[in-house]
Amino acid sequence: MPLFRRIPKRGFSQGMWEKHYLVVNVGDVDAAFADGDTVDAVALKKVGLAKGQADGVRILGTGEVTKRLTVRAHHFSKSARDKITAKGGSVEVIPPPKKPKRNKMKPRPSKSAS
Repeated sequence: MPLFRRIPKRGFSQGMWEKHYLVVNVGDVDAAFADGDTVDAVALKKVGLAKGQADGVRILGTGEVTKRLTVRAHHFSKSARDKITAKGGSVEVIPPPKKPKRNKMKPRPSKSAS
Protein backbone atom coordinates (compact mmCIF):
# COMPACT_ATOMS: atom_id res chain seq x y z
CA MET A 1 0.00 0.00 0.00
CA PRO A 2 1.43 3.45 -0.86
CA LEU A 3 2.78 5.62 1.93
CA PHE A 4 0.22 8.46 1.49
CA ARG A 5 -2.63 6.01 2.07
CA ARG A 6 -1.03 4.58 5.22
CA ILE A 7 -0.51 7.94 6.95
CA PRO A 8 -3.48 9.22 9.01
CA LYS A 9 -5.26 12.17 7.45
CA ARG A 10 -5.63 15.35 9.47
CA GLY A 11 -7.13 18.55 8.26
CA PHE A 12 -8.87 21.79 9.00
CA SER A 13 -11.92 21.78 11.25
CA GLN A 14 -14.57 24.46 11.88
CA GLY A 15 -15.25 23.10 15.37
CA MET A 16 -13.20 25.79 17.06
CA TRP A 17 -15.31 28.62 15.63
CA GLU A 18 -18.75 27.01 15.58
CA LYS A 19 -21.43 28.60 17.75
CA HIS A 20 -24.14 26.54 19.43
CA TYR A 21 -27.45 28.37 19.86
CA LEU A 22 -30.48 27.27 21.84
CA VAL A 23 -33.59 27.38 19.63
CA VAL A 24 -36.89 28.51 21.16
CA ASN A 25 -40.20 29.03 19.35
CA VAL A 26 -42.40 32.08 19.86
CA GLY A 27 -45.42 29.95 20.77
CA ASP A 28 -43.51 28.29 23.61
CA VAL A 29 -42.34 31.66 24.93
CA ASP A 30 -45.91 32.98 24.81
CA ALA A 31 -47.23 29.98 26.76
CA ALA A 32 -44.53 30.13 29.44
CA PHE A 33 -44.53 33.85 30.29
CA ALA A 34 -47.16 36.35 31.48
CA ASP A 35 -48.15 39.60 29.80
CA GLY A 36 -45.48 42.29 30.14
CA ASP A 37 -42.64 39.97 31.16
CA THR A 38 -39.05 40.38 30.02
CA VAL A 39 -37.73 37.24 28.36
CA ASP A 40 -33.98 36.62 28.22
CA ALA A 41 -31.62 33.62 28.39
CA VAL A 42 -31.73 33.43 32.19
CA ALA A 43 -35.54 33.49 32.27
CA LEU A 44 -35.75 30.85 29.52
CA LYS A 45 -33.42 28.54 31.46
CA LYS A 46 -35.39 29.09 34.67
CA VAL A 47 -38.65 28.09 32.93
CA GLY A 48 -36.97 25.11 31.21
CA LEU A 49 -37.26 26.16 27.56
CA ALA A 50 -33.49 26.52 27.07
CA LYS A 51 -31.49 23.62 28.45
CA GLY A 52 -27.74 23.08 28.37
CA GLN A 53 -24.69 25.14 27.51
CA ALA A 54 -24.86 27.46 24.52
CA ASP A 55 -23.37 30.61 23.02
CA GLY A 56 -26.74 32.30 22.65
CA VAL A 57 -30.48 32.04 22.07
CA ARG A 58 -32.37 32.07 18.77
CA ILE A 59 -36.08 32.86 18.65
CA LEU A 60 -38.01 31.29 15.76
CA GLY A 61 -41.50 32.17 14.55
CA THR A 62 -43.41 28.91 15.05
CA GLY A 63 -46.57 29.52 17.05
CA GLU A 64 -48.73 32.52 17.88
CA VAL A 65 -48.18 35.46 20.23
CA THR A 66 -51.09 36.69 22.36
CA LYS A 67 -49.20 38.74 24.96
CA ARG A 68 -47.03 41.84 25.00
CA LEU A 69 -43.49 40.63 25.74
CA THR A 70 -40.02 42.15 25.80
CA VAL A 71 -37.68 39.56 24.32
CA ARG A 72 -33.87 39.77 24.46
CA ALA A 73 -31.95 37.22 22.35
CA HIS A 74 -28.97 36.89 20.06
CA HIS A 75 -30.98 36.22 16.89
CA PHE A 76 -34.61 36.50 15.73
CA SER A 77 -36.22 35.11 12.62
CA LYS A 78 -38.16 37.65 10.56
CA SER A 79 -41.51 36.03 11.36
CA ALA A 80 -40.74 35.95 15.11
CA ARG A 81 -39.77 39.63 15.07
CA ASP A 82 -42.98 40.53 13.20
CA LYS A 83 -45.23 38.51 15.53
CA ILE A 84 -43.74 39.99 18.70
CA THR A 85 -43.89 43.59 17.50
CA ALA A 86 -47.42 43.16 16.11
CA LYS A 87 -48.74 42.54 19.64
CA GLY A 88 -46.98 45.62 21.02
CA GLY A 89 -43.93 43.81 22.37
CA SER A 90 -40.33 44.77 21.80
CA VAL A 91 -37.38 42.88 20.37
CA GLU A 92 -33.83 43.51 21.59
CA VAL A 93 -30.90 41.90 19.80
CA ILE A 94 -27.92 41.17 22.05
CA PRO A 95 -24.81 42.17 20.10
CA PRO A 96 -21.94 39.70 19.76
CA PRO A 97 -18.71 40.42 21.63
CA LYS A 98 -16.36 42.83 19.92
CA LYS A 99 -13.34 41.41 18.16
CA PRO A 100 -10.09 42.41 19.79
CA LYS A 101 -8.03 44.94 17.88
CA ARG A 102 -4.45 44.03 17.29
CA ASN A 103 -1.95 46.82 16.87
CA LYS A 104 0.11 45.87 13.84
CA MET A 105 2.30 48.93 14.00
CA LYS A 106 5.42 49.00 16.08
CA PRO A 107 5.40 51.61 18.82
CA ARG A 108 7.12 54.80 17.81
CA PRO A 109 10.29 55.61 19.70
CA SER A 110 9.79 58.37 22.18
CA LYS A 111 11.57 61.62 21.43
CA SER A 112 13.57 62.75 24.40
CA ALA A 113 14.21 66.45 24.75
CA SER A 114 17.97 66.86 24.73
